[in-house]
Amino acid sequence: MVQRTQEVGIRRALGAQESDVLWLVIREGLGLVLAGIVVGIGAAVVLTRVVSTLLFGITPTDPATFAGMALLFVLAGLAASYIPAHRASRIDPMAALRT
Repeated sequence: MVQRTQEVGIRRALGAQESDVLWLVIREGLGLVLAGIVVGIGAAVVLTRVVSTLLFGITPTDPATFAGMALLFVLAGLAASYIPAHRASRIDPMAALRT
């Protein structure tokens, strides 16, 4: 987020509210997380044939397991995005534009 300080400063100077900046950063972070989940589930479905002999008590493509892991990654991505988003929403426009 340090690399985008001037951009956020300009947005804030042009009238963006703190909540606008907060949601901008969170939305971008969650977009990356969702892209990773799609790629990861696709790879997992393909690779389940390799590890199917090591799985006990679940089927190789158990929907509950895939959904649970996807939810866990979304929550982790949300938590990881919130900290820089909160910091970005507090940027003083004038200080950001001076750097």
